[in-house]
Amino acid sequence: MEFVDRVDEIARLKKAFTRKEPGFFVLYGRRRLGKSTLLNRVLKDNDIYFMADKSDQTQQRALLAKTIALHIPDFDRVPYPDWETLFVELNHRTKDHFVLCLDEFPYLVKSCLELPSILQKLLDTKKLKYHLVICGSSQHLMQGMTLNSSAPLYGRAKQIIKLQPIHIHYLQQILPDASPVEIIDNYAVLGGVPRYWELRLDEDSLKEMIMNQIANAIGVLHDEPERLLADDLEKTTLSASILSLIGNGVNRLAEIASRLSRKSTDLGNPISKLIQLGYVGREVPFGENPKNSKKSLYKLNDPFLNFYYRFVVQQQSLIGQGRSEMVWKYISDNFTDFVAAEWEKLCRHAVTGNNLFGIDWNVASRWWGNVTKDKQIELDVVAESIDKKNLLIGECKWTKKENAESLLADLKERTKDFAPTKNHQVYYVLFLKQRPNDGKKDYVLLPEDIINDLK
Repeated sequence: MEFVDRVDEIARLKKAFTRKEPGFFVLYGRRRLGKSTLLNRVLKDNDIYFMADKSDQTQQRALLAKTIALHIPDFDRVPYPDWETLFVELNHRTKDHFVLCLDEFPYLVKSCLELPSILQKLLDTKKLKYHLVICGSSQHLMQGMTLNSSAPLYGRAKQIIKLQPIHIHYLQQILPDASPVEIIDNYAVLGGVPRYWELRLDEDSLKEMIMNQIANAIGVLHDEPERLLADDLEKTTLSASILSLIGNGVNRLAEIASRLSRKSTDLGNPISKLIQLGYVGREVPFGENPKNSKKSLYKLNDPFLNFYYRFVVQQQSLIGQGRSEMVWKYISDNFTDFVAAEWEKLCRHAVTGNNLFGIDWNVASRWWGNVTKDKQIELDVVAESIDKKNLLIGECKWTKKENAESLLADLKERTKDFAPTKNHQVYYVLFLKQRPNDGKKDYVLLPEDIINDLK
């Protein structure tokens, strides 16, 4: 697959690695985001890249020594009794400036809990002749080792990069023949994870990708959520149950707790961890303070997990029996509504921090609640301008043959009692799946606009 995006990350790492003064760098993020691929695009021939595994520390040191021996002859001729001896010997044996990259670093730490303290000691001497990079998929462990103020490596890194999913814009480069609507359909299932895109290229259609790789007992991604959770959590059953409930529309904390026969207070920690990992998001209505809002809803942030818990978990028995036609019928019957929810998220993301109508907009949110005593409404997109003078209100539709004028009139009518409109200049926007029946209007945005971030 073509390598796309990561422009900023590559620039940062290249600049860092060209400095003469050796430094310590951290790269982490959930699995499948292309961390190893990114590193290998930046590293040069004389740099040392080592991928750790789950073997014990003696074996790991032997494997690392063999890797180093490809650059420094005979480095592996003697066994190294501990990690400090190996790193110090590497320092003595080298004259050239290079990078030592330890990928899947959490595996090394699990086999030797003292390793971060050993590295701290070496880094604090400021005598290392090489750059040291640690990389890992366990977000919890990598954050704990580098961002926790009590951790040995805290404050030592010159760069800490948390790799994020790739923007939907780049999916156009991977699927150049796909229409904007097809791009959004694919993104709603695959999200911005490069490995998933790579697997998609091996299939002729999104349907084949789903039925061969996800909703299939022997598919590569069929057990993906279990692997993602296992990277960061010792016990995954409760977290998987929470994700499954949220993915199927159980969005309020009290209801989630009730379904699990637990107290709401028991779920604070596991939900916080899922939010920290980026799998769950807490949503409050526009204008409310997240700290004290009582209207918060929990949603799955990750498109792939959202798809998996919405469809695959529900059909697990049929999938196990190989009833692919029935599974696909269930998915296809509900797929439009599923994509519609992702379309809303994409529209809010496109507005956030962007310029539209010549105005810079702040974070876009949803809003729901009562505008009068007996009138309740929901708004898909609401954003205030940076200067607080303007308000954007948007309606998202993932259906065909809409009439823009009719939708606009309805939106204005529904929001006439919406309090924030009283002291703002209001801009109305329609986010539509296709060009409306009455022609494209200046207040209508289509999939191609959203995919390209309103550019």
